[in-house]
Amino acid sequence: MTTVEERQAPAPEKPVRGRIKCVVWDLDNTLWDGVLLEDGEVAVRPAVLDHIRRLDGMGVLHSVASKNDHDAAMAKLRELGIAEYFLFPQANWNAKSESIRRIAGALNLGLDAFAFIDDQEFERAEVGHGVPEVTCVDVADLDEALARPEFIPRFVTDESAKRREMYAGQIARDDLEREFVGTNDEFLSSLGLSFVIEPARQEDLQRAEELTVRTNQLNSTGRTYSYEDLDELRTSPDHLLLVASLTDKFGGYGKIGLALVEKGERVWHLRMLLMSCRVMSRGVGMVLLNHIMGLAKAAEVTVRADFVETGRNRMMQITYAFAGFREVGRHGDEVVLENDLSTLQPPPAYVTVEVLG
Repeated sequence: MTTVEERQAPAPEKPVRGRIKCVVWDLDNTLWDGVLLEDGEVAVRPAVLDHIRRLDGMGVLHSVASKNDHDAAMAKLRELGIAEYFLFPQANWNAKSESIRRIAGALNLGLDAFAFIDDQEFERAEVGHGVPEVTCVDVADLDEALARPEFIPRFVTDESAKRREMYAGQIARDDLEREFVGTNDEFLSSLGLSFVIEPARQEDLQRAEELTVRTNQLNSTGRTYSYEDLDELRTSPDHLLLVASLTDKFGGYGKIGLALVEKGERVWHLRMLLMSCRVMSRGVGMVLLNHIMGLAKAAEVTVRADFVETGRNRMMQITYAFAGFREVGRHGDEVVLENDLSTLQPPPAYVTVEVLG
């Protein structure tokens, strides 16, 4: 069944595989059979719950946009034992397009990463008009729609099943930060941040490949590496492939950093450095870079780094500048930076750094 809003929606950019990062569900006659405020007793649709669990296991998030009494809707979700699946759920009497905007803001995801599922053509049309980037789906077409490539993640890693938990932790952090009275450093100190650096293992490579594809703002070159490329580099005696992870009192952020160093006799060349954007506000962007600089200084070599201007990674350029790198060569957008290692910065006092391997 193709409706007006679906015909008018702009064609998604290619490639579309895995484009949907969050599915937003209506409740009445969509997630469950019946209307909560009229029927009182409603029953979750088993096929819907199967889809939610399947997508959740692959790292696709879920939320709610329902015109309903908030307390009654949340109580019913808890009673049914499924409230934990839904991040920042919106049950209110506002336009559903506005609810989706709020969810997108809370999860820090673009609107084009959302799908909205509802049984009412009017509600799908309202969302299609208010937030045309969102993919709208009639619940009657659910099985067919959720089998489309945009709903199937390109990568399913060991972190995929933990993605909801990591986002829930981030929402809790954001709530605490809004209420915290004190300086930013004092807030970060209260989190108990622990930063771990270790050589990449084979089981890290799917996530490492995912990082090279998905990370834009904190990626020094914008280059991508396949699983096979990374596995070869991981075992090369001439290269150092490092991964970094971060945890705090709310739980883990997962693998959030990746660095590739080509080791020469006199010069170590940092071919790639990237950090997940989810830790941008945690003040740990230079920890991995400073660790590599420390290793190079101990090996009595110079450090050079590739930087490619992508239009979105100015934050990484600033990171290199703060670390003391200066430009020594340029070819088009490709820049070679160098650091004489005369000044190494210690990690921030609010983070504990552990080096394994």
